[in-house]
Amino acid sequence: MTDRNDSSISFGVGLLAGVIGGIAAAVLLTPKSGKENRELICNAVGDFLEKYSPEVCEAKNKAMESLDILKCKLENKYRKVSEDIKAKQMARAKEKETESYDFN
Repeated sequence: MTDRNDSSISFGVGLLAGVIGGIAAAVLLTPKSGKENRELICNAVGDFLEKYSPEVCEAKNKAMESLDILKCKLENKYRKVSEDIKAKQMARAKEKETESYDFN
């Protein structure tokens, strides 16, 4: 991943954590009724989505792209290791086969 991808992801995560922390503080520290708190939460989430939706979507897309790249790399590595193991097993089997036919 590049530094730009890391900073976008970090921004999105930090932004989300800040919003969640702010909403939690507002709910816990206000002497309001449950209905008022629910309205406050709905308004805060709506404002957040309206204001930061493009940035969050971009960070999410970059994170998903990075995960796809990582997934492909892991699948390729797994396939290579699996092929190496099979090749070693075949080599051992051929070695044992030649040993069993060695009459000396």
